[in-house]
Amino acid sequence: MQKNKITARISPSPNPLPNYFPRKPVILGENHINLSYKKKLDFPLPGSLVTYFPVGFGWKMSRVWYFIYLLLVGHLCSVLCVEGLGVNWGTMATHELPPKSVVQMMKDNGIQKVKLFDANQTTMSALSGSGIEVMVAIPNDQLAVMSNYKRAKEWVRSNVTRYNVKGGVNIKFVAVGNEPFLNSYNNSFLNVTFPALQNIQNALNEAGVGDSIKATLPLNADVYNSPVDNPVPSAGRFRSDINGLMTQIAQFLNQNKAPFTVNIYPFLSLYGNDDFPLDYAFFDGVSNPIVDNGIQYTNVFDANFDTLVSALRAAGFGDMTILVGEVGWPTDGDKNANINYAYRFYNGLLQRLAANRGTPLRPGYIEVYLFGLIDEDAKSIAPGNFERHWGIFRYDGQPKYSIDSSGQGQNKYLVPAQNVQYLPKQWCMFNPNAKDVSKLADSIDYACTFADCTALGYGSSCNGLDANGNASYAFNMYFQVQNQVDLSCNFQGLAVVTTQNISQGNCNFTIQIVTSSSSSSSLGPSLVALAFLTLVGFLLL
Repeated sequence: MQKNKITARISPSPNPLPNYFPRKPVILGENHINLSYKKKLDFPLPGSLVTYFPVGFGWKMSRVWYFIYLLLVGHLCSVLCVEGLGVNWGTMATHELPPKSVVQMMKDNGIQKVKLFDANQTTMSALSGSGIEVMVAIPNDQLAVMSNYKRAKEWVRSNVTRYNVKGGVNIKFVAVGNEPFLNSYNNSFLNVTFPALQNIQNALNEAGVGDSIKATLPLNADVYNSPVDNPVPSAGRFRSDINGLMTQIAQFLNQNKAPFTVNIYPFLSLYGNDDFPLDYAFFDGVSNPIVDNGIQYTNVFDANFDTLVSALRAAGFGDMTILVGEVGWPTDGDKNANINYAYRFYNGLLQRLAANRGTPLRPGYIEVYLFGLIDEDAKSIAPGNFERHWGIFRYDGQPKYSIDSSGQGQNKYLVPAQNVQYLPKQWCMFNPNAKDVSKLADSIDYACTFADCTALGYGSSCNGLDANGNASYAFNMYFQVQNQVDLSCNFQGLAVVTTQNISQGNCNFTIQIVTSSSSSSSLGPSLVALAFLTLVGFLLL
């Protein structure tokens, strides 16, 4: 029935070529759970563990082979990994891996650069002495403060120069905000972003590190576009409402020899738009390429990137360095967010990067940061249910699919995080003997408010569960996010604890990891407050 259908909210398209393929709202199926509400705390992606050693090997033998494997991988990555490959390390998770384990995991996989979204002291301490190049960040909510030069100097002193010592953190960039000019922000950061950028770079210069550490501004690809009557890359220009501001920013970055940083998401071109040609989101060719002045564009990444190149040329900065701050593919939360597509996208991208092909207007090396490193189950799902599933690793540091970081297209798995501790092997499921199910819908809604149920959405990995399965999934996610506390698996008799793995097919019923005091406190007072409110709400249910 029409009244039972739900129209999902679509964020503004970040594509520079929106005129090629009009976007449509997504209609969720009639029987699927409504995940359109806003949630602050939530959960990770299902997936399967990867077996790395022959079954016949005992643990001692497996451990020996593992260390040999690490040595070989470390050696090969030092010479064969894609040049300068970076990753985004976000920490919006209810249960974080210990930062030192994450840093070791990056080193084991030859990852040479990392982009952060803050300058958290625990994270920075873990990166100290690692040699990994780091981009620290100033969140958008601090941009107004950074427009005061005194405060900008204090921030640089506390978050940059204090680590700029021998054996410290190898900081190369400071990201001033993150996509602050998105249309959805309604100009909230329009007047404070550029002053903050200027102040941070000037503070770096004054501190004597401005030659080696540059301030940059990660921007969404919606800051440039092509006109409706000529929607091709060569016609790229900065968005008309911010053209003057973008020209000033580009000029300042260019003067300070800092890169123009852009986030490009081919997935979002496909998301919610059934008219977008699927193959154009990937790198393995299309039957009908876009032709622009004799240049054939066979994928949206090249077209997007070259639209920016054209916009910079039009502004007078055609030779300016461009850094891709974020690019990736999610693995759940949408019909096009899955492991097969993520594998196809990343392996195509890495082969191009390894060959230094660049784009038609910018051949050669491109510095790229993959998005992201680990799934983040506490991210906002305002842009879409896929937001919590961008990681190339699961929440527990297990690789989701094979990625050949050398770009040679080989069937290789990344090295997982080591010594991960899990909560006991028990799950929370719907009680088949429950007598009163009148509050079942309310209980599921409550569980999904405080835990991540995005895998239950249309086209997602757990979309095929029946009604009881949906309830079990929601109850278990809540149970795990509450660290398996007994009271968190009751729901007035609707739920019961089981030691039998109730995962079904591709739908994984998670066992959460044990967090250290540092990782569990990383969300700060908000997590403590939410846990308290959750307990009170549960008791009142």
